[in-house]
Order: sequence, then structure tokens, then C-alpha cells
Amino acid sequence: MDINRLVMTEVMVMQSPYEYSVHLPSNLEAGKKYPVIFGLHGIGYNEEDMVSLVNDLKEEFILIGIRGNLTYEQGYAYYYLKSYGNPERELFDSSIENLKDLIESSYKQYPIDEERKYLIGFSQGAILSMSLALILGDSIKGIVAMNGYIPEFVKEEFPLKSIQQTAFFVMQGEKDEIFPIKIGLENYEYLQQHAGSVKYTIYPSGHVVTEEMKNDLVSWIAKDAVEAKVGK
Repeated sequence: MDINRLVMTEVMVMQSPYEYSVHLPSNLEAGKKYPVIFGLHGIGYNEEDMVSLVNDLKEEFILIGIRGNLTYEQGYAYYYLKSYGNPERELFDSSIENLKDLIESSYKQYPIDEERKYLIGFSQGAILSMSLALILGDSIKGIVAMNGYIPEFVKEEFPLKSIQQTAFFVMQGEKDEIFPIKIGLENYEYLQQHAGSVKYTIYPSGHVVTEEMKNDLVSWIAKDAVEAKVGK
């Protein structure tokens, strides 16, 4: 199967402003549904940076890396910032809507198990992943957010849904120079009040994804997906 051709075809069909890569298990079984991981990168990065983090799961999951539609330095962004916690709202709001549409349209294009959908994100991607979880609600099984936060305006202004069935794994760098440790704690406290389950881990790192974080991410998603399947 020519993945590049498949991806380009689906982009046109779904009329998404995003380019994205789709990695299907090499031995797809007819009639079988697979859990899916959507990867959202940080500002200045690209979609393959996220897909590479979960490459160990490529035979059990469908992996979809979504590239921001705006250029930023050597990479891409989903929206631009005026200042910390103050994105250009028109760009932020449109990114939420377009990502929501792409995620929901993907179910019609690929053999996705709709009860085992995961979002992973770093920095800007973490912000969007957690925001999308609040908007899409329990249709998302799990979120892994690395070094990000939930904007206050999302909590206060967006139409939120229940996340009582959604699991969160929040990762925070102890030495993060962009999002200080209190940001991670605020995420944890908010999600404890609203989410089905929350795991919060602080790592001895800065604003990066370390090998330890990558390994923990893979283990957490693999375990959660197996438990979700058994629980059906």
C-alpha cells in the first residue's frame, strides 16, 4: 500500500487544512478495528516528531501524525501566540475546530476502534490535546499531555463535555523554562476534579521529551488500550 498516496487522497476527501501522515499496521486484518493515536507536535516541530515517540506501537495501533498548517522557524505550528497563555484566538479556535473535524472524519476512512482513541501532544500539541479532550469528551479514551496546560478561556468559554470516562497522563518537566512546575500541578488539580483518571509525573528535565517520558508514554497507552479492550 502506498501510504503517501493514501494520505494525499484522504486529505482531499476530508478537505482538511492539515497535512498528516497515516501509519497502518503492516498486517491489517480484514474486519478488525484498531486503536488509534493522534499525535500533535509542539511549535517549531512536525508530525513525525510525535509519531516517532510511539513507533513501538505501530503494529497494534493506527498512528496519525497531524502537521500544523502554519510555518514556524524550521517546523510548523497550529496557531501563533501574542504572549504566554494568549494565543491569537481566531487561529486557536479554528485549529480546534479543524482538528476536531479531522479526528471525527478519520473514523470513516480507517478501521479505527472508536472506543480506543488517544491523543498525544507536546507543548502546543499538549495544549490542544487537553482542550480537544474537554470538547470531544468521553469519545476520547486517553490523553498524554507533555509539558502543556489547559487555557482558562477553554474552561470558561468553550462548550465542554464530560470526561468521566477519559484517562489522562500528564507529564511535566521539573526544569521546564517555558511552563513552570505550577502549571503541571494546576492541570493535575483541574483534571482530578473532572476526569475519569489522572496520572501525573514530574521528570527531571526541561521543555523536552526525554527517553524516559517516551517509554512511559508507550507503556501507559499500551496498558490502557488492552484494559479498554478487555472491558468491552
